[in-house]
Amino acid sequence: MNAGTQIAPQDRAKIAEEPAMTTHDDTTKPVPHEGPGHSAPYPTSRLAPAFQAPELAAEIARAEGMLSARTGAKLRVIADQIKALQTEARKVLDEAHEEQALTRAECHFKRRPGQIYHLYRRGDGRTFFSMLSPADWGEAPPDTFVGSYRLENDYSWTPTEDLADADDTGAMITQLLHIGGLATGE
Repeated sequence: MNAGTQIAPQDRAKIAEEPAMTTHDDTTKPVPHEGPGHSAPYPTSRLAPAFQAPELAAEIARAEGMLSARTGAKLRVIADQIKALQTEARKVLDEAHEEQALTRAECHFKRRPGQIYHLYRRGDGRTFFSMLSPADWGEAPPDTFVGSYRLENDYSWTPTEDLADADDTGAMITQLLHIGGLATGE
């Protein structure tokens, strides 16, 4: 628009009502957006939904809230898994320390997998394995009895009190295979 051109008050109101329209410098008549419809600052089709700024802002806020909730829930699951894995790692390390202490106990005979050995502690704190149980000593073993253990084929130690617990893992796997229709040998 030229600096000397005046806009009539009714035209100003019309231009203010149509903010998407632009005006050329030499005319006071608004012109529609020039360019592809997808880049227009307003819907170019009467079939396009009308968006109001407050509704759009509320929809964005709802979407961000739901995204935050989903992300938080996923992170809580991961945090719980991390805690469970840390607990399992501590358990594995504790078992390894116990196994190491049993493996390092004095033993003056050849250890054979499948045999049960009895652990005693001397007065000076050293531990040793014996083939004699406390009952074999006539209820008066010379040192403090710690526990009895079976040496497994992988050279791990199983406390004899745990030997009574049946390992039903194999039975459970067989049952799951049978339920899934994958059981063999039937």
